[in-house]
Amino acid sequence: KWNDYNDEVTIQFSEHIMPYLINLKAEFTQYKISELQKLNSKYSIILYRWLSMNYNQYEHYSVKGGRRAEQVEAYRNPSITVKELREITDTIKDYQKMSHFTTWVLEKPLEEINAHTSFNVTYEKVKKGRSIDSIVFHIEKKRKADDNSYKLEDKTYQEDKARKAETEDQLVLEAMDSPYTKLLMEHFLLSYLDLMDKKILAGLQKNVYPLYDELKELRGLNGVKDHLSYVASKKEAYSKRNVAKYLKKAIEQYLPTVKRQDLNHE
Repeated sequence: KWNDYNDEVTIQFSEHIMPYLINLKAEFTQYKISELQKLNSKYSIILYRWLSMNYNQYEHYSVKGGRRAEQVEAYRNPSITVKELREITDTIKDYQKMSHFTTWVLEKPLEEINAHTSFNVTYEKVKKGRSIDSIVFHIEKKRKADDNSYKLEDKTYQEDKARKAETEDQLVLEAMDSPYTKLLMEHFLLSYLDLMDKKILAGLQKNVYPLYDELKELRGLNGVKDHLSYVASKKEAYSKRNVAKYLKKAIEQYLPTVKRQDLNHE
């Protein structure tokens, strides 16, 4: 409502829209207002919001699981038909020549997005017959520059760094003694090179082996072995660079199923 006496505007959200506002994060519609403010073109803003929606889902399912590997990657490399892109940018009747559409709705907006946001985005055209049918975007998140020079003489930082190193070393020792490490080796889910990587071993001990303990309590050691056999047979989506993350995701997806089955049996 607008009060023309003192030029005040009163805004009240309808009760029907409140669940959507409260669950913005869960609905994957969040994006940085600070980055939106730097975008001038309306097409840049529309594209940025659409790309953010997809990339937020990529980040969510990469950590939480619940989607197949190819589905997760599709969020980072989203595809949209030219028809749909024209609809969301309101250019159904504009830029009829594809070269003009590419320049003003794709290239210039992406230049702006790449220059002023946390995304680096490229794209490729997908043809159907002789015409362009759809666009596939490839989204990468920029790494933040981290100037650590001031930390070299920071006593608190150095002590904290030493504590973290000590904790990591302890996790590595525990992982080396764990029967789960041997099982992973036997199922070819860990290599001898992996055993030389402290971060991998520490990650397994901290994030994966406690979940194997849960499975062991429910199904015994043979239950863990059966799970690892299955994971080994399906490891076409397996990434050597993220072995701990891959194994964590696998067990996080499997444990709820085991718990539901045991609950049903009860």
